[in-house]
Amino acid sequence: MMIYKIFRAVEWQALQTQGETLGAPVDIADGYIHFSTAQQAQDTADKHFANAENLFLAAVETDALGPAIKWEVSRGGAEFPHLYATLKLTNVLWCQPLPLVDGRHKFPEGLT
Repeated sequence: MMIYKIFRAVEWQALQTQGETLGAPVDIADGYIHFSTAQQAQDTADKHFANAENLFLAAVETDALGPAIKWEVSRGGAEFPHLYATLKLTNVLWCQPLPLVDGRHKFPEGLT
């Protein structure tokens, strides 16, 4: 299953440079890297990245993460994918800009 991580530009750049990441400050504080499903991604962007520019959306296949990916109840009682490991750049299938259009982030066609 494909899951998605929203990165700020500096976080995406650091992952490219270092080859791995423990995530954003909130991920490090929580002890896992927050991901969203395709259906959850827009709500995640709206709630946690409202009006933020220079974001990137990265796609990761859950099979590549093995047992380090856990599905846990979070916002609204829904289960979200959480990675209890370092995310490696080699696990990112693709990453592209997540533009802000008329005050809302525009996701790739067919994702949300």
